[in-house]
Amino acid sequence: MNELFPQKPRQARSVARIDRERCLLLVVDVQERLAPQVLGHESLIARIEALISAAQYLGMPRLATEHCPDRIGALIPRLRERFLPEEIYRKTRFGAADHPEFESMVRSRGRSQIVVAGMEAHVCVMQTTLALAAKGFDMFVVGDAVGSRQERQQDRELALARMRDAGCILLGTESALFECTAAGDDPAFRDVLAVVKSLPG
Repeated sequence: MNELFPQKPRQARSVARIDRERCLLLVVDVQERLAPQVLGHESLIARIEALISAAQYLGMPRLATEHCPDRIGALIPRLRERFLPEEIYRKTRFGAADHPEFESMVRSRGRSQIVVAGMEAHVCVMQTTLALAAKGFDMFVVGDAVGSRQERQQDRELALARMRDAGCILLGTESALFECTAAGDDPAFRDVLAVVKSLPG
């Protein structure tokens, strides 16, 4: 992909590390009729589950979105059971942050950093992430926990590059988990380490 993106990525607006005291986890549109079409969806969902578990251990707020659930289905059951009803936002626009109610929902959590996972990378994940970045949030996109349909893998790569060039930070699930924990003497370290060890290869 380097020949497609010769320009250097823009510098992130602020600190380029996750601070769990300032961060929330956002899971985008992992829905019943969409998820099975996404390349590597089982591994991807396992990574998202790991992020949710770590967020619980670390006391980080969690939010999820559903896009037109009457047509695409609800959040898959194994993720839905990890969220309270008031933590799930049902949207009709691809970019969740284009809904003022969703932006208010995010801001009410009092966090300035957002870790993003979900699907599809080149549609709802990208549009939500770019909009939140434009509204001043520091965005961390977990590259191995965002996916697109098998026939849209180049679109996925283009979307990741576009988010990076817009100042979003790209990182992997394991990096995100350790960055949230920060130190081996953290009280939550053993729990998070167990989550890391459960990650798919």
